[in-house]
Amino acid sequence: MSLWRHVLRRAARKIWFRAALFSLGAVLLALAARVLAPIMPDVFSSNMGQDSVDQILEILASSMLAVTTFSLTAMVQAYSSATTQGTPRATQLMLADNTSQNALSTFLGGFLFSIVGIVALSTGYYDPKARTILFLGTVAVIAIIAITLLRWIAHVTGFGRMNDVIDRVEEAATDAMRGQAAEPRLGGMPARPPEPDAVPVRPRETGYVTLIDSAKLARLAEGYDLYLHVEALPGAMVHPGRPLLWVDGAVDAAARDGLISAFTIEPHRDFDQDPRLGLIALSEIASRALSPAVNDPGTAIAVLNATQRVFLALFDPDETDRAEPSPRLFVPELTLEELVEAAYRPIARDGAGNIEVQIRLQKTLAALAPFAPDPKVFLDMADESAERAREAMEHASDREALTLARRGIGLEEMPA
Repeated sequence: MSLWRHVLRRAARKIWFRAALFSLGAVLLALAARVLAPIMPDVFSSNMGQDSVDQILEILASSMLAVTTFSLTAMVQAYSSATTQGTPRATQLMLADNTSQNALSTFLGGFLFSIVGIVALSTGYYDPKARTILFLGTVAVIAIIAITLLRWIAHVTGFGRMNDVIDRVEEAATDAMRGQAAEPRLGGMPARPPEPDAVPVRPRETGYVTLIDSAKLARLAEGYDLYLHVEALPGAMVHPGRPLLWVDGAVDAAARDGLISAFTIEPHRDFDQDPRLGLIALSEIASRALSPAVNDPGTAIAVLNATQRVFLALFDPDETDRAEPSPRLFVPELTLEELVEAAYRPIARDGAGNIEVQIRLQKTLAALAPFAPDPKVFLDMADESAERAREAMEHASDREALTLARRGIGLEEMPA
């Protein structure tokens, strides 16, 4: 993914971006009535109720201010609920919710439309034809607000609830996993050791790598006759002492600046190119649910079902649009062991004493093993989880139930 495309996608997810567009459109709509008046047919100059448009706009302004305030409060409460009941990593996904952003932007746009209309009416900005156009525009705005309000009422009842949070994290993790499956090395060749005299390129700031513009790295490598060995993948914590990559070849200041700019470093991790973050967020939701203060094994089981679907996306890559890798760019591949540990080790640890969670965990790992290029990764995690569970379970019947479950799915043989 290119840097500019990444920046545009991130900006479009921000609340202010959509609210600013809607607000600008509302102001232009209110002011455009006078511009459109000369081309309006005389038949629309008849009395259509346009004399009451100022009263309608006053009602609209007062109601939209209240609805906007209520919507913003509901959104903040949903963010807080997702943070306290799920995981703080889900907040950035809640902030990017399209329905809530459209609702808030529409209500704010309706408020600004009515305010601009009232001010323009009080200054005599509109002639009779323009008042008619303003009246028709007001009716259209009211219709849009009514439809948006109905959608928002239906959406807010589940916004920020546990199932909603899990679904959003699963979707983000699945998208990142599909990207990982399509380009496991971000458009580069399999990693190989750099030359002994390779030059390290280090960042000037501390933070997480959230994006690597591999196309830019390939262009720079070609233009400066370099071979690049990426060390810091998306999700890695970097600082001025840790190299982003190693370079085989002569690197001047301009080349070094270009290579550093291909890495986006931010204070917090991002889901787009970081499939581990989605799995970590899901496991955090399960761990919080399994804490003694919450004791909600059903949520942990729902998370296990979600992780199973996420891993299946990794094992079903779409290779139709895969580009040829750059022969000058070498990128290490994220290992399956890292992904499995990120997803299941916290659940195995925190749910070790819960027989229902352990049985579901064993079934999930057994179901994923046949699809994996190395089934042993999932089978080893199943064995490790079973070992943790047997040490944590106090009652013999729970240990026996776990053994029977593992035998039923082929993870444990009958004693001789």
